This record gives sequence, C-alpha cells and structure tokens, in this order.
Amino acid sequence: MQYGAEVADARRDGRPIVALESTIVSHGLPRPDNLRVAREIEAAVRATGAVPATIGMVGGRLIVGLDDTELTRLASADGVAKLSVRDLAVAAAAGVDGATTVAATSAVAAAAGIGVFATGGLGGVHREAAQSFDESADLITLARTPIAVVCAGVKSILDVGATLERLETLGVAVVGYRTRRFPGFFITDGGFDLDWSLDSPEQVATALRARREQGVLRGGLVVANPLPADEQLDPALHDRTLADGLAMLARDGVTGKAVTPFLLAHFHSATEGRSLAVNVRIILRNAELAGRIAVAAAA
Repeated sequence: MQYGAEVADARRDGRPIVALESTIVSHGLPRPDNLRVAREIEAAVRATGAVPATIGMVGGRLIVGLDDTELTRLASADGVAKLSVRDLAVAAAAGVDGATTVAATSAVAAAAGIGVFATGGLGGVHREAAQSFDESADLITLARTPIAVVCAGVKSILDVGATLERLETLGVAVVGYRTRRFPGFFITDGGFDLDWSLDSPEQVATALRARREQGVLRGGLVVANPLPADEQLDPALHDRTLADGLAMLARDGVTGKAVTPFLLAHFHSATEGRSLAVNVRIILRNAELAGRIAVAAAA
C-alpha cells in the first residue's frame, strides 16, 4: 500500500482524512464528466478542512490518495478493472490499473487508519436473490470493517428491504442523518423506517468514539444521508423507469454483475440525464458531510 503525498502528510500530522472510491470515476460516470466530478468531490472534502484520499490501483500499485495524474489515468483509460476486496492481491500481481468498489475502498481505508468514507450508494441484496444468491460484497465487508460510510442508502434498483435485513443480521449499524427514513439513492425516501437518527457531524463522531472505546463492535456504521426532497429524481419518473428497466432485464436475460450497470445506463437514457445529475448531487453532498464528520472526529 502506498500513500499519495497529501495523504502521507495528513497521516503524519494527524489531520482528518476522508476515503473516496474510484469506481465512480472509472465505471460510474460517463466521460469526460467523470474526471471533472472526481475533482469536485475532492474539492468538497477539502472545503471542510479534511483531506481527500481517493483509493485506486495504478500498474499494480495500491494507492491511498491518487494524485491528479493517476486520477486522470483511471478516468480515461480503457480496461480499468473493477476491484472488490478479494481482487486486490491478484490484481497487484497482474500489474493492472484498477478502481476500488465500496467494499475494497472500505477495507483499504480501514487498513490505512482512515475512519470515514464517502460514496454515492451502497451495494446490497439484488432482486431475485433468493434464486441467484446475488448479494454485494459491500455488506459482508462492512460487517467486519470499522469505518463510517456516508451514503444515500442503497440503489433503489436493489431489494432495499432485504438489504436492511442483511445489514441487521450482519451487525452493521445504520443511522439516518436527520431522518428516520432510509433513503433510496435517487429518491429521498426508500420506503423503510430506521431505528436511529443522528443530527450533526459531532453526534456521528461521538458514536464513532463510543464504538472505539467500548471495543465491542468491529463492524461499520452506515450514515444514510438523503437528498432534500426538492433535489431528488421525480418519484413517479423513478418508479416508471425502474419498472421498465426490470422488464428489460427479464426480456434480455441480463444477470449477475451486468445488472447494476445495465439499470443505471437505462436510468440515464430514460430520464434524459436527470438521474446522472441527481447522482452527482448525491456524491457531492455525501463528500461534504463525510468531511465534516472527519473534522469533528479529529477534534
């Protein structure tokens, strides 16, 4: 594991750091918007007084804190591998360029001593998982990784209720940020209640300190940060687009890892780019909140 210069300095000086994933750069956003948004995400973290640490692999080197040249490479190169936790060592041996998922970013960040991570939405239990056993590695990774993940819930294309049940079973704490309703990524309300709500970055930081001092729970803390209702994707458009996308999945026989990118691409085209604009708003808001939590935790 290598550290970018800015992150290495922050680690040495004890300054707050926020981990960021690189799959949103390589796989989650279209070119050339992906590089611009990646820089805006880092800027949102810096504006809070924290240091951004975008994690990725360049030529087999696992880097915590990509510099702009490395970020540009992952944003513009073809064939960038999508790396979960299990792929990291093999990808290093193969010398590839790779972008880290939520699971891989969480694990690497925790190993680097970074306690806060900002992303868009978690992976989760896929629809029809009872037949396919298709469940994101994000969930089991969070069960054994002591990190706070600021997100807008899980992508609404997944089985949200089943995902919350799995997080409960795995012992992952889930809190709403200023809400008792679990957000649905593109939409403010994903349709499920939450047991806990925290109302400030300082409260989240207190929860992280309590977890550390108690020494009981090794798992993660999901901080579900919903979009304001006036910034969400129109719920009626969302529901219609999702229903059409699910029908297309069944028609075309799309399964496994291809499901999520297929449905997200469908959302982008069917909403004429509005879902992409919402996606960008989500990650920028989460980066800002994660920065404020990291600053509060460092204080």
